[in-house]
Amino acid sequence: MSKTSLICGSLAFDKIMQYHGRFGETLLADQLHKVNVSFLVPTLKTEYGGCSANIAYNLKMLGGEPLIMATIGQDGAEYLDRFGQLGIDTRAIRTIGNAYTAQCFVTADLDNNQINAFHPGAMQFSHENYVGDHGALAVAIIAPDGREGMIKHARDCAALKVPFMFDPGQQLPMFSGAELIEFINEASYVACNDYEFEMLMDRTGLTLPQIAERLDALIVTRGEKGSEIYAAGERHAIPCVPAAAVVDPTGCGDAFRAGLLHGIVNGWDWPTTGRLASLLGAIKIAHQGGQNHAFTADEIAHKFEAAFGYKHP
Repeated sequence: MSKTSLICGSLAFDKIMQYHGRFGETLLADQLHKVNVSFLVPTLKTEYGGCSANIAYNLKMLGGEPLIMATIGQDGAEYLDRFGQLGIDTRAIRTIGNAYTAQCFVTADLDNNQINAFHPGAMQFSHENYVGDHGALAVAIIAPDGREGMIKHARDCAALKVPFMFDPGQQLPMFSGAELIEFINEASYVACNDYEFEMLMDRTGLTLPQIAERLDALIVTRGEKGSEIYAAGERHAIPCVPAAAVVDPTGCGDAFRAGLLHGIVNGWDWPTTGRLASLLGAIKIAHQGGQNHAFTADEIAHKFEAAFGYKHP
């Protein structure tokens, strides 16, 4: 039986720039209708990002078998080499020769305010990928990606009877209520943070019980308050794992989802699956960027037992 997890979602480069001043001292409130400013940013670094890559990165370290299905640009050779070094399968990544890889340009000031610009690039062509091209699959996740790609991949999974998790993330506002209901009806699992879930209910007009009853599991994360998993008429409260340090939340949700997928593929119960996901989020938040933390499956087993008082399967 296949244990491959298909990870549908964005691939991106994050360009992080630090401004050693305060935006509020440069942006004049009464002149915002004609802004023309330049910020000197002495530090610039590039982080590997994108939801599919972040999820696959964590799942691979758990011992899982992630298969990324995404689109990358003409500048993506370095990223593909990185996946090769990590042992992550790249056969489902399509290179778009006339586009750049999706990129987020982040400028932060001394107060940690941010001015961001996002270029979707190759992500806009994600609908050119087809789920059925990649053999037997245990589970899939539809993470934030190009709008048409997310719709198509969900329909592909439903038609092929591949159970999948719908993770709308920051792309949720791009979909109408009817489209979101279609995602829910096709999916086996839905994962959202609490803000996204409130928006999901508002857009669809469905209540939490009405959404949960259509799924094998509904997962709602609530930051430092932990998370909740609704499955088979039960509510499982998942505790938050205290982090060694709170450095950067970027990619925490993706690490959490990798834990969910690992538990699903291996047939774990929901309380254990949720606790693994919570542990991965706590490990990630103590590191800058989405893919700069590291662990082994054995280390996770020891940390799990220390955090929760029992061994995972």
